[in-house]
Amino acid sequence: WRRCAGAYVMSNLKISVILSVAALCMLGLAFASKPLYDTFCRVTGFGGTTQIAEAAPSDVLDRSVHIRFDANVIDAPIRFRPLQTGMDVKLGEHGLAFFEVTNTSDRDVSLMASYNVTPHKAGIYYNKLECFCFSERIVKAGETKKLPVVYFVSPEMDSDSNLADVRTITLSYTF
Repeated sequence: WRRCAGAYVMSNLKISVILSVAALCMLGLAFASKPLYDTFCRVTGFGGTTQIAEAAPSDVLDRSVHIRFDANVIDAPIRFRPLQTGMDVKLGEHGLAFFEVTNTSDRDVSLMASYNVTPHKAGIYYNKLECFCFSERIVKAGETKKLPVVYFVSPEMDSDSNLADVRTITLSYTF
């Protein structure tokens, strides 16, 4: 700091160091934002992000929800569809659904599915035990594969007053 005409003025060197450090901090936050956001979504279920479970709960409640299945394709030479449009499951009960993917091209295709749940507020209670979305899949030219999803809706959803109105949950996949 220097005193100039009754005011304190920072030297140009100090200003440039402060601005450089601030720019580096912003750059670091930009790189860290995606993994931090992904972690936040997995922990809270924000944006319909489902949970991954190791085991299903031991208790099954009488309350049931209807699970709808949705399949989408963006710029890939495949047909993708659920083999059932929906099913009713009780909270805590295992559900098993199948999707089918067909490679319509003359070459092998490598695919990885993204997914979400609506309503978004139900994402924290929708748990997958097994899913084709956990890893990359290679579908050979002309091949058709059945892809399983094993899931349950946590019984804890019943005690969440914000979800008392939820009767239907949609599981949506996009290749």
